[in-house]
Amino acid sequence: MSVLEMKVPSPGESITEVEIATWLVEDGDYVEKDQPIAEVDSDKATLELPAEESGIITLKAEEGDAVAVGAVVCLIDTSAAKPAGDASNDDAKPTKEAPAQTEKVSPAVEKKDTYASGVASPAAKKVLAEKGIDAKSVNGTGKDGRITKDDAVKAVPSMGTQPANGSRNTERKKMSMLRRKVAERLVAVKSETAMLTTFNEVNMQPIFDLRKEYKEDFKAKHGVGLGFMSFFTLAVVRALKMYPDVNSMIDGDFQIKHDFQDISIAVSGPKGLMVPVIRNAENLSFRGVESEVKRLALRARDGQITVDEMTGGTFTITNGGVFGSMLSTPIINPPQSGILGMHNIVNRPMAVNGGVIIQPIMYVALSYDHRIIDGRESVGFLVAVKEALENPVELLMDNNPKKALEM
Repeated sequence: MSVLEMKVPSPGESITEVEIATWLVEDGDYVEKDQPIAEVDSDKATLELPAEESGIITLKAEEGDAVAVGAVVCLIDTSAAKPAGDASNDDAKPTKEAPAQTEKVSPAVEKKDTYASGVASPAAKKVLAEKGIDAKSVNGTGKDGRITKDDAVKAVPSMGTQPANGSRNTERKKMSMLRRKVAERLVAVKSETAMLTTFNEVNMQPIFDLRKEYKEDFKAKHGVGLGFMSFFTLAVVRALKMYPDVNSMIDGDFQIKHDFQDISIAVSGPKGLMVPVIRNAENLSFRGVESEVKRLALRARDGQITVDEMTGGTFTITNGGVFGSMLSTPIINPPQSGILGMHNIVNRPMAVNGGVIIQPIMYVALSYDHRIIDGRESVGFLVAVKEALENPVELLMDNNPKKALEM
């Protein structure tokens, strides 16, 4: 017998453990080389784990287990021959499950109340107090009916008396490591930074006019659409050069400033929100930004995005407008110091030259860390973004839009 030990590969620097999110195969299955056998969560991404060789697999970790990078998670018997078919395996599965069914229908042993019934352990008391649950409403599974910490963790607060009609089912599901890490980071940002938000509005009519005139030629020439992200990204690059404090971050007692602009863009993927990075956006043209946005969005959608592609941004742009958001306060993406929130575009009355006209308006928001960015820089930065978006021909295209969009 020749057995291969499959170990957890390192998903990226600084990651020391992952969590087995889902096994895509069962213990005893025959797997092919490079076949995805599991999805593993790190604190930055969900990645597929492919089989290193073909053979019969033996699982060494359960779903939900946290395993160290380099630890053995399964064995593959590479000397095993591929089964002729799967029918025999399918027939065997009900037999494996039969004992469990027998156990479930066994008559329950009547429990007698004792002095310990309903008494919560110290750890259980603390959990129940945090949840606001009366110990009398919890059934203890411990010795003599005691309430254990596990009983308290699983206890759900009452949601009122169930009506005669309608379902009131609930589901308890462990969050993925990625989701838990995101939650951790968001809470940390609120408690560890002096986060403030400043708002402004942008008249999007000049960009609408440019897109209407050039979008067909742009797509035919470059194979990507002329969207809003290229305008916003290049406007942000320009503003970051004008206000470099917004492109910096805090490291202990030091401020780190960057002479490059790596722009993180928030995109929605199957595993939730992901934030891949457009590297050296200051060197990209409209075509370059749009091509990179499309490439990263597709990789996020297909679950192929890597940790390296989501690490190291210096500033973030998030677009809640695609979901219909009118106005929001985006949360800083640490260790960055600023994030720009885009929102939906709505036709609104606007005063122009003493008259009122209808214009497509977007509200924009800049959340920033006030420990390192003062009001002058934050407001000035957002005004610079607004100016570039309302006058893109002069400020983003050097008064030559045709040449700028052909690059």
